[in-house]
Amino acid sequence: MKNLILIGGGGHCKAVIDVVEAENKYKIVGILDKAEVVGETVMGYKIIGTDLMIKELKEKGNSFLITVGQIKSPDLRMDLFILLKTIGADVATVFSPYSYVSKHAKVGEGSVIMHHVLVNANVVVGENCIINTKALLEHDVQIGNHCHISTSSVINGGCLINSGTFVGSNVVLVQGVELGESCLIAAGAVVTKNVKSNQKIIGNPGK
Repeated sequence: MKNLILIGGGGHCKAVIDVVEAENKYKIVGILDKAEVVGETVMGYKIIGTDLMIKELKEKGNSFLITVGQIKSPDLRMDLFILLKTIGADVATVFSPYSYVSKHAKVGEGSVIMHHVLVNANVVVGENCIINTKALLEHDVQIGNHCHISTSSVINGGCLINSGTFVGSNVVLVQGVELGESCLIAAGAVVTKNVKSNQKIIGNPGK
């Protein structure tokens, strides 16, 4: 198994650890986080340093996975991903064995497919995305880079979600809807119309 460094030691990290352990493809050898928590442990794994160690750890042959969460803004996850790619680091892509990903789907580098996700035929998921527990991506859905599709959300056929967008828990996108870049779709919203970039949508129907 390849050695894996997780970047970010919060709540999302805990959920990802469970997926990494279940997939049994990578061996977690440490976590990077803020300086004040170095030496602490997360679910038995030690926080060994900060992101200032990334280049040093890359030179030792480690792979990396960004485990910072994403709700209000994708910026930190984006910055970390760009840093990893700039130095030529190996960025892991992780699939829960309890998910279903069609052989006709594509999932980009650095993305995480969490437990009980369903990714149907001809779906494209971009780089550095979180597809969270029990999310459904129906046929022909396209997800841009640095998106978070939250728990139990339903993305119906032919939807397009552009980069940096957050889709909250239990959101429903009707077939063929397009979301612009860096949108925030609040939990429980039902989106029936296209949404321009940088918009926040709430309610049923979403406004």
